[in-house]
Amino acid sequence: MKKISILVILLISVLTACVPAKKFNELEQQYKQLEQQNEQIASKANNCEEKLEEINASSTEISREFQEQNREKELLESKIAQIEESYEKLQQSYDALEDKSSSTLLENSKRNRMLIEELEEKQNLLRNERKELAERSSRIKELENMIAAKEEKMQTLKNSVSAALTNFEGKGLTVERRNGKVYVSMENKLLFDSGSWAVGSQGKQAVKQLGLVLAQNPDISVLIEGHTDNVPYGGSGALQDNWDLSTKRATSIVHLLQENANIDPTRLTAAGRGEYAPIASNNSPEGKAKNRRIEVVLTPKLDEVSRLLEDS
Repeated sequence: MKKISILVILLISVLTACVPAKKFNELEQQYKQLEQQNEQIASKANNCEEKLEEINASSTEISREFQEQNREKELLESKIAQIEESYEKLQQSYDALEDKSSSTLLENSKRNRMLIEELEEKQNLLRNERKELAERSSRIKELENMIAAKEEKMQTLKNSVSAALTNFEGKGLTVERRNGKVYVSMENKLLFDSGSWAVGSQGKQAVKQLGLVLAQNPDISVLIEGHTDNVPYGGSGALQDNWDLSTKRATSIVHLLQENANIDPTRLTAAGRGEYAPIASNNSPEGKAKNRRIEVVLTPKLDEVSRLLEDS
């Protein structure tokens, strides 16, 4: 740009010296136009330089982004290569497994069938056990209800016997429940004279009252036990000892109960226990008196209970 300005000045100087004023003015006018064009060209040159700088800056940024993308491309290519390698290994493994799959599948199928059959068998066993358990639970519940009913019945029986014999309480007669049974204990002073097995009038009345209650309870078994103290039997005749005496006395009570036609004799059992089941010490007159007794043991028939127990 400086070289152009110097040439223009020299040109003007030469022209000024050689040409007339009119021509000079024209040349001056042309100079000004050239100068304006020069300024415009300089301005455009500056703009071009700025754009060139912008282009250079953009080119640098593009170059940087290009390099970054190249790096990313290299990373992606590396990952793709790894994936392809993994895929190839998996394909090889799959091929190997596929070769073995037929035999393995057949073996697994057989094993699964066996397991299914075993499971079905166990399920059938479990269903049967559950059914059996349910039936057993039902029988146990029935048994519990039956036992509860028997207990209630025996309590009612005890109350009935106590009410029937209330006039004889305090005269050597007691009524109590033990082990699911009702025990009616009558001392000999209420029933027999010493050494005798004949029942006295008061004793007969007590036994007949007891018979009325037993006749109303046909499902009760009746055991009559005779007991003595430890004093040896000193009488004469057919009796030899306390065994005989206790048995004879028990049989006498059975005969009295048989007078009630509503009592089935098959329900009655007579037993002599002699001196071998005392309830008190024989070292005192009072104890001996308690041991000389008749015990009537009332037991509920347990045929249905026994059946349920056997079924269980």
